[in-house]
Amino acid sequence: MCMEFSLKCECETNEASFHFQNDIMAPEVINKLYCPACSSNASFKPETMIADNGWLIEYDMDIALFSAQKLPRSQQAEISPAMLFDEGYATWRGFYPGDHIDSIKEREEVVKLAKDNPKEYLKKMKTWTVERMARMKEEGWRKANVN
Repeated sequence: MCMEFSLKCECETNEASFHFQNDIMAPEVINKLYCPACSSNASFKPETMIADNGWLIEYDMDIALFSAQKLPRSQQAEISPAMLFDEGYATWRGFYPGDHIDSIKEREEVVKLAKDNPKEYLKKMKTWTVERMARMKEEGWRKANVN
């Protein structure tokens, strides 16, 4: 069961929703969030932080190490901010902050075509995901650039 967890950034201008794969990590593993506006005020610490397209996530690595006891032994030694983010244990809900909202809006626009132009709808549905992923990759979002 996944529960919704959102966090405001340090300047309280922006908010991001997070996903915790298999509920292995507790939401408290995310210590702080910095949006592009407030991330310039933070000093990046690779041992506790991940950077993604101007955003910074600061993890509480003590909580991560404690929670990692639920993982197979082979993964316990790999605990790092990159592993938490890239493996989905404490990461954006979607490919970037707000993606879960944007993707629904974009899909609704495509679905509108189904009634008026079924051929165009089928064509757009085939290309929408690929085009969207290419756009996110070009914009520099980490999850779109991970194999």
